[in-house]
Amino acid sequence: MKHDADKLTSKHASLTHSENLKVLSHVQRDEGDWVRHTLMLEGVDVPFIFRRTKPYQSLVGARVNLTYYPQKEDIAGIEFESMKVVRIRRS
Repeated sequence: MKHDADKLTSKHASLTHSENLKVLSHVQRDEGDWVRHTLMLEGVDVPFIFRRTKPYQSLVGARVNLTYYPQKEDIAGIEFESMKVVRIRRS
């Protein structure tokens, strides 16, 4: 039986799935009706971003499994790379 992450990555070539990553930082910011979550992971210099309608418990120190794809944002004329999280689960 295939896992959900395997099904997603086989259908969408740009998706990547990583497992057992340690969260170093977890910041939550209100964006209107949404809460924007930014994760920094051990050994990775790029932020991982996802949005939810409600705040989430702190993930600092937790190990997570992520399915994500790269994206670029233009902020004040400067291009920033980040990872858009499609699916997140605790390990």
